[in-house]
Amino acid sequence: MNRIGVIGTGSMGSILLEAWLTAKALSPTQLIVHNRTPAKAVRLAEKYPGLSVAQSNTEVAQTSSILLLCVKPSEYNVLLEQLAPALTTNHLMITITSPIKLKQLEAQVPCPVARVVPSITNAAKSGVSLCEFGSRITQQHRQNIFSLFSTISQPIEVSETYLRVSSDITSCGPAFLSYILQQMIEDAEKETGLSHEAATYLVTHMLIGMGELLKQELFTLPTLQQRVCVPGGITGEGLVALQKGVPGLFAEVFHRTHAKFAEDQELVQQQWKNHVKQL
Repeated sequence: MNRIGVIGTGSMGSILLEAWLTAKALSPTQLIVHNRTPAKAVRLAEKYPGLSVAQSNTEVAQTSSILLLCVKPSEYNVLLEQLAPALTTNHLMITITSPIKLKQLEAQVPCPVARVVPSITNAAKSGVSLCEFGSRITQQHRQNIFSLFSTISQPIEVSETYLRVSSDITSCGPAFLSYILQQMIEDAEKETGLSHEAATYLVTHMLIGMGELLKQELFTLPTLQQRVCVPGGITGEGLVALQKGVPGLFAEVFHRTHAKFAEDQELVQQQWKNHVKQL
């Protein structure tokens, strides 16, 4: 595996980096990192001896062949300026940021560009990584990206058309489901007096067990529901409330996430245009 430079060691950047290291998919010596808050990068180097901390983003590009960009969309204009002197056609650039189109990045850099949208579930070497490939990506690049991300996830290729909704499910989904399950815990506590700790324990292990049923392919979501919900039973009565409130809920969720995504894209486009005018 070629040396990988990670720019941005915030929430998702550090999750990916630590997942690879704890899975022993990469060794610390294969990584060089840079963060605009140097202390964050230094802490990672202290935790994983052998991991290098670069003094600049340019140094990352000079000393690695694969660049993983884990910064906010608003930082890309300045970042690409810093990387420009060191970028070559031999680099591979991977962004985890959604609003910036790959065609825009390709217009600014000489190297192949891909997008991989990770998930917090990757911290457990699980879940899905969504892959979108630019026009310069070769079959070898695809294999390298899939090989790298398959050590901590199930990488799948997704077209730009369905990237947003796929991200809503795989990347945002854990937060959505977490919220719903927290409501189950709170209502169990309010309605029955069950302690918060007990309800949390029961819900957590219910979710883990359900995940195992699906992982082992003992049930699908529909057959799982059918097996638990016997005719005339208590589960069916509980489902009545859900059938009244849940249908259409995620349609509204997707409407809002898509609207926010469009807003973010428009903001990025405007920042990009303004930056070009200033050059």
